[in-house]
Order: sequence, then C-alpha cells, then structure tokens
Amino acid sequence: MSGPTSDRATIVLDIGKTNCKLSLLDAQGASLAEERCPNTIDISGPYPHHDTGRIWAWMLEVVGRFATLATVGAIVPVTHGATAALVNPAEPDGLVLPVLDYEFKLPEAFDLQYASVRPLFSETCSPALPAGLNLGRQLAWLAQAYPAEFGRATQILMYPQYWAWRLSGVVASEITSLGCHTDLWNPASRDYSSLVGQMAWAHLFPPMQNAWSSLGPIHPHLSARTGLPADCQIICGIHDSNASLLRYVAGPAAGTVRTVLSTGTWLIAASIGGPIDALDEHQDMLTNSDVFGAPVACMRFMGGREYGALAGSQPADCTQDDLERLIRQNTFALPCFAESGGPFAGQPGRVVGPQPTNPAERSALATLYAVLMTDYCLSALGSSSPVVVEGSFTGNRFFGPLLAGLRPGQAVALSDDSSGTTCGGWMLHRWGCSPLVTESAAQALCPLGWLAYRDQWLVQVLAF
Repeated sequence: MSGPTSDRATIVLDIGKTNCKLSLLDAQGASLAEERCPNTIDISGPYPHHDTGRIWAWMLEVVGRFATLATVGAIVPVTHGATAALVNPAEPDGLVLPVLDYEFKLPEAFDLQYASVRPLFSETCSPALPAGLNLGRQLAWLAQAYPAEFGRATQILMYPQYWAWRLSGVVASEITSLGCHTDLWNPASRDYSSLVGQMAWAHLFPPMQNAWSSLGPIHPHLSARTGLPADCQIICGIHDSNASLLRYVAGPAAGTVRTVLSTGTWLIAASIGGPIDALDEHQDMLTNSDVFGAPVACMRFMGGREYGALAGSQPADCTQDDLERLIRQNTFALPCFAESGGPFAGQPGRVVGPQPTNPAERSALATLYAVLMTDYCLSALGSSSPVVVEGSFTGNRFFGPLLAGLRPGQAVALSDDSSGTTCGGWMLHRWGCSPLVTESAAQALCPLGWLAYRDQWLVQVLAF
C-alpha cells in the first residue's frame, strides 16, 4: 500500500457546461497537472444529450497519466447543475436513457402540462426557467415520452453522483445538486418537494450523503486499468457553483457575509448570509442549497456564453482606450445574448449606437456588458457585502476594477484561484483543511462617463 492518505494527491473531475477539466492537486492544494476537453453535446439519438461515453474514456486516459505523477488518494466529481442520470446497473454504461442536455427546448405543449403539477416558487425557491433548466421538467417529460425506458430506471442520480457511482459502484443523493433550481427540493424543510411525491419518484432517489463523504474505494478493475491505488477513495461530489462557495461556508471565512461571483459559462451571484425573502422568480432569482443545506440567495445569467457571443470565438485583448471610446460614443450591448436563463431571458440581444469596428472593441463591449449585468444582479439581490470574484472572469483585467467603479461602497476582491470549483473539490477530500488561496482588492476603475453610461444602459434595458 502507498503512503498515508493525508499525503496523497487529489483528482478533481470538473464537468462544466462548456468544458471538462481534470486537475491533479497535491496535499496542500497546489496544482500538479491539469487537462481539459470540450464538453460537446451529442445531437444524435432521441434528443440532444451529454456524450458521457466520450467523457468517460477521456477521463480514464487522463487519470492514468496522472497516476504516474503522484499517488492519488481520492477522486472528486464536480459538475454543472440541472442534470441527472436515469440509471439501471444492468445497462452497459448504467443509463436507460441518454443524459439530456438542459438547453434542449422541450415541447411547448408539455410545458403546459408540467405547469399543472409544478410546485410554487414559495415552496421550492426555484423559478420557472426555459428549456430543461428545471430538472423536474426534464424528468417529467422523459417519463411521459419514454415510459418503458423510464420504468427500467432503478435510480435517479444527480450528475456528480452519476460519475461517483461509475467510479465506485455506490449510489447516493446530495443536497447541492438537488437544491439547484430543480423543482425537486424544498429548502425550508430541507426535504424533497411535493413534486417528487406527486410523480411517485421518491423510491428512485438513493440515500442522502454529504458532499464530502467517501462512497468507497475505486472499482478494482478501474484501479487496475488506470494505475490508481486500490484504496483511492471516491468522494460523493458537489454542484459546481456550490463548490465555489465552499471556502466561504466551510473554510476560514465561514460565518462572514459575502457575495461570491462564480464566473464561467454562467455568472452566478451568491449572497451568503443575504436576505432570501425578497427574491423575484421572474428575474431568475432563486436559492441554491449550500453544502450544509442552508439556502443561499442567488441570481445569475449566462455571463461566459454572452461574453463569447459579443466578443467572438477568439476574443482579442482590449485596452482602456477601447473601453472609453465605447463609453464616449454610447455604444451599448442590451440583453440578452443567450437563450437560457437570466433576468432578461427571452429578450433578443442587440447592440445600439456605433457598432464595434474590430476584435478589440468587441471584447471591450463584451466586458462592459458583463460588468453591467453583474452590477444589475448585485443590486437586485440587495447585495451590500464584500464581493469576491472567482473563476474565468478573474482573467479579465478590467472586469473587477470596472465593477468596483460602479459600487464604491462595496469592496470587490479577486481570488487568485481561477477555478473555485477545483478548490472546492479539493476541500471535499481535505475536509477541514484550508486551501492555498488569496484575494487581492480590485482597484476601482471609473472612466469618464462610466456611471452615466450605466444609468443610460439601465433606462434602455428596463424600457424594453
């Protein structure tokens, strides 16, 4: 047997909506290796679905390489929300149906049927969202459209726990994925919602486990295939934006009121300790359940997706001059540029005023838009606590400073960890340990006309 588990490395499997990432971290949380691949959607078969077979093959190949670099003590799955697997162990990959892509537009006629059984926002704090972003809608549609296949399912596994099951053979449910705009969870009672009873699904959900619980060792045949130690533990796993919150609810900063901006395909503003009694379901405001089951007031939009739509597939660097030129000439990007979610879902995105003329200006406009949308969400949430930015937008040198320029009474800090999801995954294996993460204050940037530009943007957005 290898050395003590406490000295071993951690592998975090981070499946985001756009990319999949495997990270190898040492016992102190420092990165030893990282590999990525696109999370492409398979449009063959009965409906658009996640290519779990490709992800599985890629994961095992990369994990095998990681096993030659360090002795691994655990694998931790972290995934995006609004996704579940209908499982029967008798199936080759465990799936009775492919894992549906939550951006797939379900039939409008079915939406009317689902509305008759869907719990009220007052029960679930889960707003009515487009496509399949409410997981209960996905499951109800699958049960109706594919009754024979659905009937063969022995478990409904949330997406992190699907991967944990494939690695360990142990089924589990976990609160952060269940409490993520699914319609399946009642955050006040910390139990399943009335929908689960109405649909007679309760028996399909396995026993609840903590996100940090070890489900057991890796399958022996996977240990042999990858070179991982036979006693490498498989951790239950967590919803990705909740992984980003972990160091603020379970780390050294636990108990302090913070607003965390988890940035990636989605930009999610989570007001830890903030009020939840004024949430507006029509603004894509909701509660997520943190790792302990406590409700956290959130608001979000597809920040990364919309940034890409505005900046293009290969964004160029922009300068402060580019930003100031767009502000000065009143070039505005008005929401929204993604089809799923956000406070302005359903409105067609548009650029008004003089159009950007080059890639740098397009990136500048995308940056201005992302900052203005974030500022709008923070104000709607009533957020006045210090803001911490983590994730991909920490790589944008203007995002934090411009946001700080709009919120002079609210400190804005940038995490030096570009992936709070990876950090949170590491913490689940090292429960009780503090990650090696620091924060730096964003120096407010307030170009001439910036506040007036924000006010004009708001007038146009709210007038639509």
